[in-house]
Amino acid sequence: MQQGDKTVQNNSKYHIEITKDLTIPKLFYEKATEYGKGRVAMREKEFGIWRPITWHDYLENVKYLALGLIRLGLEEGDKVAMIGDNRPEGLWAEMAALCARGVGVWLFQDSLIEEVKYIIDHSDTKIIFGEGQEEVDKAISIYKECPKLEKIIWDDPKGMRNYNEDYLISLKEVQELGRELEQQQPQLFKEVIDKGHGEEVALLFYTSGTTSLPKGALLSHNNMLTMGQHLMAVDPCKPTDDYVSYLPFAWIGEQMMSISCGLQVGYTINFPEASETGQDNIREIGPHVMFAPPRMYEQMTRTVQVKYLDAAWIKRKCYEFSTKIGYHLADLKFQKKTIPWYWGFLGWLASIAVQNKVKDHLGLSRVRNAYTGGAAMGPDHFRFFHALGVNLKQIYGQTEVAGISVVHRSGDIKFDTVGHPIPETEINITEDGEILTRSPSVFLGYYKNPEATKESLKDGWLYSGDKGFIDDDGHLVVFDRTKDVFTLRNGKPFSPQYLETRLKFSPYVRDSWVIGDQRKYVTAVICIDYSVVGNWADEKKINYTSYQELSQIPDVYNLVEAQIRQANKDLPEAARVEKFINLYKEFDADDDELTRTRKLRRAFVEKRYQEIVDALYSDDDTVHIDTTVKYEDGRQAHINIDLHIRKIEP
Repeated sequence: MQQGDKTVQNNSKYHIEITKDLTIPKLFYEKATEYGKGRVAMREKEFGIWRPITWHDYLENVKYLALGLIRLGLEEGDKVAMIGDNRPEGLWAEMAALCARGVGVWLFQDSLIEEVKYIIDHSDTKIIFGEGQEEVDKAISIYKECPKLEKIIWDDPKGMRNYNEDYLISLKEVQELGRELEQQQPQLFKEVIDKGHGEEVALLFYTSGTTSLPKGALLSHNNMLTMGQHLMAVDPCKPTDDYVSYLPFAWIGEQMMSISCGLQVGYTINFPEASETGQDNIREIGPHVMFAPPRMYEQMTRTVQVKYLDAAWIKRKCYEFSTKIGYHLADLKFQKKTIPWYWGFLGWLASIAVQNKVKDHLGLSRVRNAYTGGAAMGPDHFRFFHALGVNLKQIYGQTEVAGISVVHRSGDIKFDTVGHPIPETEINITEDGEILTRSPSVFLGYYKNPEATKESLKDGWLYSGDKGFIDDDGHLVVFDRTKDVFTLRNGKPFSPQYLETRLKFSPYVRDSWVIGDQRKYVTAVICIDYSVVGNWADEKKINYTSYQELSQIPDVYNLVEAQIRQANKDLPEAARVEKFINLYKEFDADDDELTRTRKLRRAFVEKRYQEIVDALYSDDDTVHIDTTVKYEDGRQAHINIDLHIRKIEP
C-alpha cells in the first residue's frame, strides 16, 4: 500500500483550513470580499481585447444570479444544469447555483440530443443555463420529455429574437429578479450561503458512457475542497498567478483547477476568445500553471516538429544541438544525478539560443508546473518537454475522487509512472492488480444507482477499474483501464496505449491503434497527419489528390514504417508491431471513434473496422474498402479503395 502524507503541510501562506462546515460558496464569498475591486478574478478576451473582471464584479454577478434563481423557485438540492463554452458567465452560473444551495450539473457543449435528454431527465434538472441559440435549441427539443425541467436561461442574444416560449428567460432578466429580491431581503444571499454544509452535494458529474449509460457521480463541497488543498500542498500556487481555462467545465480536470484550486489560492482565470483560439490565447497569457490532456501536449510537440521540418538549415542545426543538450540534462534529472557545471553551462546556452523561444511560442515561458492526465502520455513526449525545461507532471485520478489522487513530485519524475499519492490519500493494489483509492475526496456515490455505488465503494475504498502496481520507488504505475490491457503471445500483459503514444510522437502520425490481444503478433492501424505528410510529399515531388490517395503511396508507407521501427526499439519482441496499415481517414470523435479527450474507443473501432483487423491477421497484402464517410459540414463521400498491408521485416 502506498500512502500520501497524513497531514496537509502548511507550506504556503495561502493555506486555508478545510472544515466540515466549509463550502465552496463560503470560500468564494470570503475571497471575493477580501480581494474586492483591487484584484482581477478573471479575464475574457472579446473582440481582440482582454476584459478584466474584478472579484467585486464576480461576486455581484453571482449574487444577483443566485437570488434570481431563488426567485424562480430553486430550492435546496435542486439541480441546475449548464452547457456552453468556457466563459465567465458559465462559472457565474455554476457558482450561483451552489450559492443558492442547488447542485451543479455540467454538460459537454457537443453533447448529442440523446445525451442531453438523458442527463437532464436522469438528474431531475429544474433549471438549465444555455449559452446561446444552439444550446437553447437543444434544451427546447427535450423540454417536454423532461418533466422536472422548468426554466431555460440564455445569455447570448444572437439569434434569440423570435423565441417567445414562456419558460425561456435571459440571464440579465434573472439577475434583475435577484436585484429586486435583494431590495426586499438584503441579507438573504449571505444567510443562504451560511446555511450550507461541507458534506452536502455540490456537483453531479456524469462519467463517460462508452460501454453503458453515463453514471452521475455525486461530489460534495468537502470532496472538491480537500482535493484542491492537497494538490496545493504539493505544488503551491500564488494569487498573482495566471491560469487559462479552455477545457470543458464538464471535465473534472477543469473544475479541479478553476474551482478546487482556483478559489483557495485566488489566482486569475483567463478565458480564451473562442475554442479555436485557445492555443494562441495561452501564448498571450503565459500561464503559471497548466493542466491539459495528453492530446494538447501532443499537439504542441507536433507544432514544434513541423516548424523544425520547415526551418532553414542553420536553425535546424541550432535546434538539434540545443535539444541534444536538453535531453541529456533531462535524463540526468530523471536519474537524480548531479549535473556537472559544464553541462549546466551548456544548458544555459541552449535555453538562451533556442529553448526559451520555443517555450514562449508554446505559451509555457512562465509555467512552474504543467500537468497532464485523462489518458496515458508516452515517454517521448515527457522527455521532449523536460528537455525544453518544462516541469511536466503526470497525474492520476478520476471524477470519483474530485480530480486527482496521485501526482509526480518536482525532482522525482519518472515518465513511466504517475508519482506518489497526494496528502491524506491511500493507494492499494488488489491481488488481481486493480487500483484502490481512499481519501477525503472520494465521492458520495452514484445518483439513483445504488448497485453501481455498492460495486465501486467498499469499506471506504474506491475500486477504480484501472490496473497497476507500485514500483520499488513507491511510484504508482498505471497500466490502463482493466478492459484495455491485453495479453501478448508470451502471456505477459501489455498496454497498447504505451505503444500508441510512442507512435504518435512522430509528426507524421496523427493517431494510431495497436491490436494484439490474445493474437499471434501485434499490428497497428495508422492515421497519417495529412498536412505534415502532405508537405513532405510536396518536397519529394510526390503527386496526390486526397488523404486516401496520399495514405496509400509506397513512399508514405516507407515513411511510416521508419517511424514504427523507431517506436519498436527497446520493446520486448512480443510487443513489437509486425504489420501495419494506413487508414483512409483520420479517427474522428464525431464518428464515435474517439472520446472528447481523444482516447480511442477500442471496442467500437474494432467492430467498425473488423474487415481490416481480419486482413491484418491473414496472409493478404491488401484489403478492399467500399464505404461512405460523412464530413462535419454534412457532405458525404464514397470510399472505394484497396488498402495496403505492410509487413515489417526484422
